[in-house]
Amino acid sequence: MERDLTVGSEKKAMLLFAAPLILGNIFQQLYNVVDTWVVGRYVSADALAAVGTSFSLLTFLNSILIGLCMGVGVAFSMYFGSRESRRLRQSIFLSGISIGVVAVLMEGLLFLTEEEIVRLMRVDPVIFDMTLSYLHIVFMGIVPVFIYNFFAALTRSMGNSRAPVLFIAVSAVINIGLDLWFVAGLGMGVDGAAWATLIAQVVSAVGMAVYTIWRTPEMRLHREDCCWDGALWCKLANYASFTALQQSVMNFGILMIQGLVNSFGVAVTAAFAAAVKIDAFAYMPVQDFGNAFSTFIAQNYGARQEERIRRGIRFSVAAACVFSLAVSVLVFGFAPWLMRIFFDAGQTEILAIGVQYLRIEGACYVGIGLLFLLYGLYRGVGWPSMSLVLTVISLGTRVAVSYLLAPAMGYTIIWWSIPLGWLLADVAGFGVWAVRKPLEQKK
Repeated sequence: MERDLTVGSEKKAMLLFAAPLILGNIFQQLYNVVDTWVVGRYVSADALAAVGTSFSLLTFLNSILIGLCMGVGVAFSMYFGSRESRRLRQSIFLSGISIGVVAVLMEGLLFLTEEEIVRLMRVDPVIFDMTLSYLHIVFMGIVPVFIYNFFAALTRSMGNSRAPVLFIAVSAVINIGLDLWFVAGLGMGVDGAAWATLIAQVVSAVGMAVYTIWRTPEMRLHREDCCWDGALWCKLANYASFTALQQSVMNFGILMIQGLVNSFGVAVTAAFAAAVKIDAFAYMPVQDFGNAFSTFIAQNYGARQEERIRRGIRFSVAAACVFSLAVSVLVFGFAPWLMRIFFDAGQTEILAIGVQYLRIEGACYVGIGLLFLLYGLYRGVGWPSMSLVLTVISLGTRVAVSYLLAPAMGYTIIWWSIPLGWLLADVAGFGVWAVRKPLEQKK
């Protein structure tokens, strides 16, 4: 169902649009958590560390494609908001071909360099072969990841956030079922978890593409839409490249942190792998709210609804703060029980490390909540380069502090560097918005 976010109550529009995004990501995170849980419970802590290390790399790789699709999705939203259907169809053609080529080239390059990649990640020799085997299978999902996210970005740009969640839900159920069958039932180890993920990705990609083409006939390409337009391609490339850089820089920084964490041994790696899954699950709703906020901003920016944007900003900041503080209380208080989802009570060292991480991060979720809103705000008004700048501030702080101080002070400083990066990026983001006033400049 299409939803016009330029009319009606701003609060209702954003909440109704955000709810399916949040639900879909809950399913997404759920089967990521189940992957970790099944491997940790039915294989070994070493296997969990291998999957956890791979997760950081895959998140980085997928973030490139997701960022490209999110970037062109902003352009789609603007053209939908301004009712420029022909321009929207041309954008679909140009961006679909371009990002598709990137996905194919990326997948080929990964297969050629997979061993070197694992070495660069400083993976412990104990889990090297398991990590390599897992990645070899999951790398086949690069193109399906592109297909799903491209068509999901298109449907969301038109206000339909429900369809993507349906396919993610189906994918999650398939992934969880296959995880249990392949790993717990057939004893396939980390390879079983990898095959479960790949099959689920293919199902969601095919389903999303077929649904979008079938349900939005007005977006089906005509012959005259399938032509080169240099000016339009450059505009799309601007949105896509900066958003992809923002997403990939963010996750590359996390990947660098993963490499540093790996250097502290398998116990720290395993604890970090599980704690990061809980962490991502905890602040995921406010991340999705930020993405919904970006679509709201983009549609209203295209329709020149400046006052509506201001009201939306005020509501969104208040909502993000309230939610983030509530989740902080829960994660801080229940950290020991959350870690025991993945590990037996006897693995005291791993549990203690994970609890420490969760309590440091859990106290500071308001920082990342506001940062997600800033990312969405700057993307929505056609200033994706500022989102990139904020990401560089946040991740640059995290990486610099961690690499400079962790060798002498231990891994705990890595945990503290994360909220410090969030804080500095928030201050910069709100400060620039107050000084530059992009909405008044647009007039």
